[in-house]
Order: sequence, then structure tokens, then C-alpha cells
Amino acid sequence: MAVTGAGREPVGPVTSESERDDVTDIERVGVVGCGQMGAGIAEVCARAGLDVKVAETTGEALEIGRTRLYNSLSKAAERGKISEEERDATQARLSFTTDLGEFSDRDLVIEAVVENEQVKTEIFQVLDQVVTRQDAILASNTSSIPLVKLAVATSRPDQVIGIHFFNPAPVQKLVELIPALTTSEGTISRAQSLVEKILGKHAIRAQDRSGFVVNALLIPYLLSAIRMFESGMASREDIDNGMELGCAHPMGPLKLSDLIGLDTVSSVAYSMYEEYKEPLYAAPPLLQRMVDAGRLGRKSGSGFYTYA
Repeated sequence: MAVTGAGREPVGPVTSESERDDVTDIERVGVVGCGQMGAGIAEVCARAGLDVKVAETTGEALEIGRTRLYNSLSKAAERGKISEEERDATQARLSFTTDLGEFSDRDLVIEAVVENEQVKTEIFQVLDQVVTRQDAILASNTSSIPLVKLAVATSRPDQVIGIHFFNPAPVQKLVELIPALTTSEGTISRAQSLVEKILGKHAIRAQDRSGFVVNALLIPYLLSAIRMFESGMASREDIDNGMELGCAHPMGPLKLSDLIGLDTVSSVAYSMYEEYKEPLYAAPPLLQRMVDAGRLGRKSGSGFYTYA
């Protein structure tokens, strides 16, 4: 899930190698998915000095993800956010695979795939089988799916937790930690130490309710803007300029929806409506039609706006 972070600095390592042992025992991280969010999470972890292995379903998807990740690091170096030496060292900590069996030695695995409960559940079932470390944490970057449903799909529900990053992950400071009813205090403590002391993020705790904290506030706002545009009450430009110039938002709601991905907005809205049955969470017909047409926002080249 995404909230724009324009103008803020990427986060670099916050502890030395020697300090890490005093903070957390997590050194080897797996990331399932190398799309926009997965690549960002992998970059954050690798830049913090962790050994990161990234998995994708096909060789083609993996190569696209690798290119996305390396381009992000190169741009950071070109802009002086990191040195060329840091870029090279970060790339050296990254490895890639299409085989989840290679995650057997991981201390933490973060799932960051499509916002689909069945797909995520199947991944957690596989991870439960292949990750051999007895106290390894299995985490999801889900925006809205109840964590307990993923936890009970494994034989270690006490070690499953939500670690929800925001887009772009190397820039945004916030991470939501979402324990399931089954999550142990030890898992919560280890995850929070990693997020705050190693990755340098600000963690907030959310209950395992669809939408958590940020999306429970954000999604109704985005859907309201889409309904306003759909009804003809205002143009897309006036809606976005109204919130940017009138409320000092860094990005208007329709531009933000395009950045997040309209399919993701729709999926989160569906999940929240299923949980609460409140009309404000119901996706407007226009949103559904745009998703059906493949107009998903920035990632597809067109949404409420057109992109190069």
C-alpha cells in the first residue's frame, strides 16, 4: 500500500555490524515478490546491512524486479543520497531466486505479493514448510488482509506478524506492526527492534483489523474523491489541486490512487467492506471499471491520469 513521500530522504543503515548483535538476531531476510513494494523492502533491508534474498515466480519477473531494484540504487547514488561504494555494497548483499526452497536459512521472510488472500495463504503454507529456523518470523506486507488468517495457515502462528511498509519504502519512515491474536510477544519485540533499530523506521502498532491504522483513514478519503469525480461534481485537476493547495497535502487523492495502484485501492476497499459492511468502504463503480479495463495507474501507464 502506498502513500507518497516526495521530498524526503531515503533511509540508510542505522547501526554498525557489531551493534546489530545487541539489537536483534535477524541477519538473513527473504522477500517474496519484487514488484514496487517488494523491491523497496529488499532495498531498505540490504542498505541496512542485512543479507537479502528476493524471490519471484518466473525468471522474467525476477529480472524486471532486479532491474527495478538496481535502478533505484543507481539513482540514489547519482543524487548523492548514497555513495557508489554503498551502492555496490548493497547490491552485493542482494541475491535472487525463483525457488522458495532457497529461503530455508532465512531468519525473517516478508511476503510482498498481490493483495489476494488465497495467494498469500498459499505462500505462507509453502514458507512454513521450507523455512527451517525454529523461531524464524514469517511476515506479511499486506495492506488489509487479516493476519490471523495467514497465521493459522502455518504450524507456527505465534511467529506470524504484519510488517506493513509504505511506498516508496526506502523513503517513507512509517511501518505498521500488526500482531495477530496468535502472535507472541517475542515475535513482536524482535520485529519492532528490527524495524526501529536496524532499518531506522518509525513503528506504530495496529490491531488486526482490516485497513489497520493508515488505510482505515486513507481508503474512505480516496473513495470519496473517486465518487466526487465519478458524479461530475469536480474535475480531477480541481479535486487534486483542492487538497494539495487547500489542505497542504503533498499529493491529491486521485494522483495518490494512481501511485498506489487502482487494483490495490480496490482490493483494500473490498477487504474493508467485507469486514465492516460500511458503505464508505464500498468501491465506486468507476474504480471497478477502471481496474477491469487494466487502467491501474502509474504501473500500467494510465489511470485517472496518463503516464509516460
